[in-house]
Amino acid sequence: MSKVRSNIAQQGFGRRGPGMGAPTEKPKNGQQTLRRLAGYFRPERHYVICLAAAVVLAVVAGVAAPRLQSSVIDALVDRQFGTILPLLGWMLGIYILHGCATLLQGFLSARLSQRVVYRLRTELFGKVISLPIPYLDNHSHGDLMSRMTNDAENVSNVISSSLSSLFSGVLTLTGTVIMMLSYSVPLTLLTCLTVVLSVLVTRVLSTLMRRYYLKRQELLGQLNGIVEEKVSAGKTVTAYNLQDATIRDFAATSDALTRTGIIADVIGNAMGPLMNMLNNFSFVIVAVFGAYFALKGVISVGVISAFIIYSKQFSRPINELAQLYGQIQTAMAGAERIFSVLDTESEDKSGSEKLPVTDGVIEFKHVNFSYVPGKQVIYDFNLKVEAGKKIALVGSTGSGKTTIVNLLMRFYELDSGVITVDGNDIQEISCDVLRDSVGIVLQDSVLFTDTVRNNLKYADPSIPDKKMIEAAESANCDKVVAALPDGYDTVLVGAGSNLSQGQRQLLTIGRAFLSYPRILILDEATSSVDTRTEQQIQNAMVELMKSRTSLIIAHRLSTVRDADEIVVMEQGHIIETGTHEELLLQKGSYYKLYMTQFAGQET
Repeated sequence: MSKVRSNIAQQGFGRRGPGMGAPTEKPKNGQQTLRRLAGYFRPERHYVICLAAAVVLAVVAGVAAPRLQSSVIDALVDRQFGTILPLLGWMLGIYILHGCATLLQGFLSARLSQRVVYRLRTELFGKVISLPIPYLDNHSHGDLMSRMTNDAENVSNVISSSLSSLFSGVLTLTGTVIMMLSYSVPLTLLTCLTVVLSVLVTRVLSTLMRRYYLKRQELLGQLNGIVEEKVSAGKTVTAYNLQDATIRDFAATSDALTRTGIIADVIGNAMGPLMNMLNNFSFVIVAVFGAYFALKGVISVGVISAFIIYSKQFSRPINELAQLYGQIQTAMAGAERIFSVLDTESEDKSGSEKLPVTDGVIEFKHVNFSYVPGKQVIYDFNLKVEAGKKIALVGSTGSGKTTIVNLLMRFYELDSGVITVDGNDIQEISCDVLRDSVGIVLQDSVLFTDTVRNNLKYADPSIPDKKMIEAAESANCDKVVAALPDGYDTVLVGAGSNLSQGQRQLLTIGRAFLSYPRILILDEATSSVDTRTEQQIQNAMVELMKSRTSLIIAHRLSTVRDADEIVVMEQGHIIETGTHEELLLQKGSYYKLYMTQFAGQET
């Protein structure tokens, strides 16, 4: 049942605060992020060890082959034909070993990346589900989705393509330098001059690349947030004829993303050509000075051939790492964004009291609350709801009715005061126990893309079908189910978008029946349906509220006439309390609200 509350809250039960766009984030320490990311490799040690072995085999084979080639050429020059065939056989074996090791390296890299990112994405999803409601209310859902998908995928791509290349590159550079030094120290030192230039170029571009790649990821998160929000509100956009304005808003963010992406790609792609130019310069050095040393008799012709290959091998890892640098920066930026969510404090679900709610007596004592410090919305709120009573909260929009329910559910923490259930402070009651004892029916019915059966049994899938059918009959949704093509096994497309608002609402009432709550919250449950459907829903709610402590939030005062007590709120204060008849006799705020609705005017 606690999962029900969490999902309902994420669908918008809480108050929407300011700052819905993606926050501007500063990059964290790259080394710290890398060390933290390395922690996800520890459970996959066997894959890492096997991958390292495959890389070592590939590097050893790649470094040994040019030396054999040099020996073959020298044997030809010296007319030692008897040694050529054995050397060629060794070369063939070395190249076969290199190919097999490279194939194994690719397989292990892909396997390792998927396992690591699976663990990372699972941990991230678990964190998102447990985030406090204020965090979800003040962060773009599209940006959170971008971190789950795009950022995690970038990390996966780098692990699969760059991890082995990085390890292989370091080993190849080391082995190649050793082999080059064994042939000619002066020629090796001349070749290494290009490394200094490569380091300088990399350092100049790396700072720019890191900045623009992180900015690109942030803009991509914002763009996803816009798409998610505008698509889900497509009818509203169309109804207000704001398609052009919406397109302009999207285009502004998209243009910023495009500009940033172009700059990031230009800087990233410039690495490769610059490295190639420096590598070609190294090749010229080897050709010129190698020929000179050969003429002087310092080295043989075969050594020149091997040195040309080694010079290419020496530059290839540097070139590859330069080209992969942009991807690595993207992955690091993505990892930082993921870790920023993982570092967010989870919802405070503290409370040691595990006793279930039995009577359902609710009491608010001197409750004060503000969403934003310094801007109070609830003032010294005092209210006691006896067991089994129906209490209605009415008032104009923004008077604080839904906020009271948010506080009761511990979606937000009080500034001061106490809320008790059965005499126990809700801060001392386990969140799971508290929320398992409360059923909620919202104005915006929340269903899931699943069968009707699984939607009704969402709180407890083990509920027998017999009880499910009884609950459906009590909630007046059995006729809705009977009209569906596959009955209870019908899959609701688009979370019930193929049903009317009233039909969806009846199904949510049926789901609330099956949760067997001791406390019931009805938040504007009939405000968006027609009068006939409203009567059906009211009849279902009457059944649902029997013997349960109920809090009813309503704008339509006709739905609260039979409440045991009506509480009228205005700007966070209780201004009137009493039954329907008592409040009409007082001729105060409730009387004005009722008469305005009775006259058919808007409130």
